[in-house]
Amino acid sequence: MEFNRKELTNEELAFMYRNLLLPRMIEEKMLVLLRQGKISKWFSGIGQEAISVGCTLAMQHDEWIMPLHRNLGVFTSRQMPLHKLFMQWQGNKDGYSKGRERSFHFGSRPHYICGMISHLGPQLAIADGVALAYSLRKENKIALAFSGDGGTSEGDFHEALNVAAVWDLPVVFVIENNGYGLSTPVSEQYRCENLVDKAKGYGMEGVQIDGNNILTVYDTIRGIRDYCIENKKPYLVECMTFRMRGHEEASGTKYVPKELFEEWSRKDPIKNFEQYLVAENALTEMQIADIRNEFKAYIESELQQAYEAEEMKADTDEEIRDVYAKKSGVGSRESGVMVLDPGKDQTSDPELMMKEMRFVDAVSQALSQSMEKHPDLILMGQDIAEYGGAFKITEGFVQRFGKERVRNTPLCESAIVGAAMGLSLEGFKSVMEMQFADFVTVGFNQIVNNLAKMHYRWGQKADVVIRMPTGAGVGAGPFHSQSNEAWFAHVPGLKVVYPATAQDAKGLLIAAINDPNPVMYFEHKALYRSVADAVPEAYYEVEIGKARLVREGEDLSVITYGAGVHWTNAYQEQHPDISLHILDLRSLLPLDYDAIRAAVAKTGKVLLLHEDTLTGGIGGEIGAWISEHCFELLDAPVMRCASLDTPIPFNTDLEQNFLAKNRLHQYIAKLVSY
Repeated sequence: MEFNRKELTNEELAFMYRNLLLPRMIEEKMLVLLRQGKISKWFSGIGQEAISVGCTLAMQHDEWIMPLHRNLGVFTSRQMPLHKLFMQWQGNKDGYSKGRERSFHFGSRPHYICGMISHLGPQLAIADGVALAYSLRKENKIALAFSGDGGTSEGDFHEALNVAAVWDLPVVFVIENNGYGLSTPVSEQYRCENLVDKAKGYGMEGVQIDGNNILTVYDTIRGIRDYCIENKKPYLVECMTFRMRGHEEASGTKYVPKELFEEWSRKDPIKNFEQYLVAENALTEMQIADIRNEFKAYIESELQQAYEAEEMKADTDEEIRDVYAKKSGVGSRESGVMVLDPGKDQTSDPELMMKEMRFVDAVSQALSQSMEKHPDLILMGQDIAEYGGAFKITEGFVQRFGKERVRNTPLCESAIVGAAMGLSLEGFKSVMEMQFADFVTVGFNQIVNNLAKMHYRWGQKADVVIRMPTGAGVGAGPFHSQSNEAWFAHVPGLKVVYPATAQDAKGLLIAAINDPNPVMYFEHKALYRSVADAVPEAYYEVEIGKARLVREGEDLSVITYGAGVHWTNAYQEQHPDISLHILDLRSLLPLDYDAIRAAVAKTGKVLLLHEDTLTGGIGGEIGAWISEHCFELLDAPVMRCASLDTPIPFNTDLEQNFLAKNRLHQYIAKLVSY
């Protein structure tokens, strides 16, 4: 192994050695604790320390890093208190995730480390978003994300590199090629000669280096950092290394040929660097021994401190409270945000300056006013810039706000959701448009596993809104007409809103943008240009989680949302002999249980109406809640009117037959006569 110190002083070399040695000695202790049953799982980075440490030392302390399982050197090189890390690994409440996450599945904003998820690939796109924030602020910074050789097979790897290249982002993607993804050798992972060869296909530079040589890693990353900042471009680095332990300790290493261990043990990053330091007179063998003894005592001392932490006591209220970030700073005219009270008619307020407005225009105005209110708000989506989006909602926005803030995206939904999360790490807000709600499936992992869980896991807000043009009734077939809101109402950490009127469309979208939590904002395509009502021209919110009483009635209560509100209103107009009590939920997560209970109490008969298919729809959840909490108020069974349990057909006659609207009369008649 050839080392080249270049201009580094003896003191700098010694500092680098200390950073390299510490994670190795911590890991050796962790393996002892694992055998003693004091920790439950460990993913070892022994043999790969030079990559984590070299990369981290080459960066500025306030530049974000997206590490993975084997990057203990990132955490220690960022000077994270060891006793707190021990608490994290023991599942203690005083760790970095309050006992909610294991090993390295956590982040720390003060240390600019983003917590990983088990799916690995999504980390890369978050680095894109951070780098975008740096670019927008004209800051000379980079973001760095790690991937294993196995992770390069994931679609997220392709999407993140493609976005970084297309958007000219200062990101360094580091592949730790250790030869195996769990037990699968690289020969079964890819067919290119080297992973770094992929760089050319994305239009970026790349280099393959010896990942076990700390000086090579440090010098390479430092030079690449300068390149990325100067040229405003990403870079791919393939670090050749080897995993000296199993994927995790329980999996063992029987699948690895013995000769590979012998070969790579001779390339040990620490032993070789020690020999070099002694040869260079940077350290003596006695000094090395002293450092080891110092670290041994330090590790034992920090471990004892971790043992003294209080025993875990589960607090249900705290667990539920920490799922969402707190919202502040709105609700008064002094704060510049007015909140419309769903229980009062404020539309007569002369200060509101009401204007008849279509649903589609209300959504557009909410985005426009929010862009003016928040200079750090970024819009992203396919064709939303010059073209104005598939539904022309952002038409003219590029001329007003510029292409930096109104960004066309490649067709890679997962990467754009991840980039939105990265923007949030740096304090930006973002609204991403799924061109159709159906396309969310290819970004599903980022939403339900990254955005939704981020705050609960390590206290990081995810200030992201995903706009979801949804619904049938326009003859668009099974891939452009689905109602998939129930998928997300099941996920703690998300908020799900679904307006039915133009007034609510504007107020709920503004509220979603002001909310520090990830919000899935559903907007029914069939309502865009068919619905209009009085909308305040002012900048205002409609509170998320509050239902709206559409009209009072005596015979039965219809609890619905979206297009169902208009179907029910139309039915009432056509059947004046029946008195319907209509509740528009508006928010599906959280639900307004007080309003639901009041609707049940009003008539004793309840019909749950939604456009989504019957099985697994939100109506089933609400029906179960009513049966459990309002049984004594019922005069009839709770009924559900929903669309057929089939995909949505293209033919308009078949589509009308599919929709719940086609069976509304049947269910109302049945309940009224019960």
